[in-house]
Amino acid sequence: MFSTHLILLFISICSSMELSQNIEVSVTGIRNNKGYIIISAFKDQATFEKEKPFFSKKFDKKDMQNQTLIAKFHLEEGIYGFALLDDENNNSKMDYSFLGIPEEGFGFSNYYHTGLSRPKFNAFQLQVNKQLITKSTMKIRYM
Repeated sequence: MFSTHLILLFISICSSMELSQNIEVSVTGIRNNKGYIIISAFKDQATFEKEKPFFSKKFDKKDMQNQTLIAKFHLEEGIYGFALLDDENNNSKMDYSFLGIPEEGFGFSNYYHTGLSRPKFNAFQLQVNKQLITKSTMKIRYM
């Protein structure tokens, strides 16, 4: 017999699965298999500027093929901007040269940033809708 707690837990898990949308991010241009790819989701310009992601997940590069990694995760419906770090030394942060230039790769959802300053949130935001899969491409830039 199932206890009431187990039934409520099962209902809760099933309900949250219905609210979650499938996200599939194609990360391209990865230069090596060292470290991890970290993808973070931001909800707006303020959280992006403060580097306070709503969601963040590490992906092992062992599944990479032809310098491309397909990262899959779930988020609720809404507007997000995805940013990634190619964390080659696995310290969970961007490393910079003494001139302040990023030493590891970075990228943004459906946007290849060519400038020297941070992009604006609206340049890489995307809508996650109630559909089977929301897809995004993130091409890594190394400086």
